[in-house]
Amino acid sequence: MAIISSNKLEVPTTTLGSATSFAGDLRFTTSLRIEGRYSGKIESRGTLHIAPGAHVEADIVVGAVVVAGTVVGNITASKRLEIEATGTVIGNIKTPKLKVAEGVSFRGKCDMLEGGDAIDIFSAAPDKLKKILTHTH
Repeated sequence: MAIISSNKLEVPTTTLGSATSFAGDLRFTTSLRIEGRYSGKIESRGTLHIAPGAHVEADIVVGAVVVAGTVVGNITASKRLEIEATGTVIGNIKTPKLKVAEGVSFRGKCDMLEGGDAIDIFSAAPDKLKKILTHTH
C-alpha cells in the first residue's frame, strides 16, 4: 500500500517509460510512474505518478495520484490528489485532499470526499461505495 507521510508521496517502484504505449485494465499494489501513453482503466490502493509529457486516457481509482502530465478521464483518489504546474486534467475528480499548483489546466468538477482514510474502495460494498462517492450517506 502507498505510504503518505509528511505530505510527501512515495517514490514509484515501477515505471512505464516514455517509449511505452499501453492499453487495457491496469492494476498495481504499491506505486507506478507512467511516462508514456496509456488508455483504459487504472485501479490501485497505491500511488500513481503521471510524469510530465505522459498522456493518460483512463478512469483512475487509486489511493493517491500526482498528475504532471495529461489525464483525460475521471480520477478518484481515496487519500490525496496533486496536480503539478505541468499537469492537465480533463475530467471529474474526487478526493479528500487536493493540492493544485499555479498554472494547472483543469476542466471538470471537483468533489471533496469526507473521511478519506475511512474509504476502502476494494472492500466496500457497491452500495456503500456509491454513497461515499456521491455524499449521500
